[in-house]
Amino acid sequence: MQLDLHGPTQSGCDAAELSHTKDHLHFLQAFRSLKDPPPTRDRMTVEVRPPSYVGTLRRSLDQLEETLNMEMKKLRDDVELKRVQQYEVDVSLDTDTAHPRLILSEDGKQVHDGGVVKKLPDNPKRFTYDACVLTRQSFSSGRFYFEVQVKDKSACYLGVVRESINRKGWTRWIPETGYWTLYYDKDGLVFNGNPAVRLPLRAELQKVGVFVDYDEGLVSFYDVEARVHLYSATGCSFREPLYPLLSMWFTADGQNSAPLIISPVNQTN
Repeated sequence: MQLDLHGPTQSGCDAAELSHTKDHLHFLQAFRSLKDPPPTRDRMTVEVRPPSYVGTLRRSLDQLEETLNMEMKKLRDDVELKRVQQYEVDVSLDTDTAHPRLILSEDGKQVHDGGVVKKLPDNPKRFTYDACVLTRQSFSSGRFYFEVQVKDKSACYLGVVRESINRKGWTRWIPETGYWTLYYDKDGLVFNGNPAVRLPLRAELQKVGVFVDYDEGLVSFYDVEARVHLYSATGCSFREPLYPLLSMWFTADGQNSAPLIISPVNQTN
């Protein structure tokens, strides 16, 4: 999947690294394609067994090609993440939408499970079934990006939702019902699609980046610390305002008590 984000071109350093890696890969592929010409009718066919080291050489070439492909993907992901980070938006959590067990920080950047259901005024915007909270800000066009720290969480959901989602009862979290969310726990990652898409997780997740291109119908997720693109949902039909969503499993026996934190983008990466 290639993103055409129409952002600034990549830096000279990024372009040089990517070009250098491509040159190595092209050379390797050309080298591996060299084979003896096929026998002609007037040529005697003689079976020639390759030297014993040829198999080892081929395996080494396969490993080198795999390494170069991985390096190219890493460079592409890094360039892509730098581009989408330029669409960072300043969002804060809306107390009127938070489930009664959730506690928000004064600046609206953090949320955790307080363990007790508070008595709050009835509000049609409030979640009363799922442990969710939305941001105050919504988006109906253009592109936006935000990052959430998930360090020390044992389970959580992140993504964007339509304004009209059901906040008072059970709903299947899929794009058809207005949810574009990524589920994370210690066993891995799942995009909540129809069907669900299980994603590889190479290391413990620290921070997730979420990018949305409303007009193009695109939602993308990134492992910010590893500089890796995780998943993109394309061809999305939004039709109404979108809100960033943070959600978690309720705390049990002190587990999963760490907060979810909306974090500013680190521009030094």
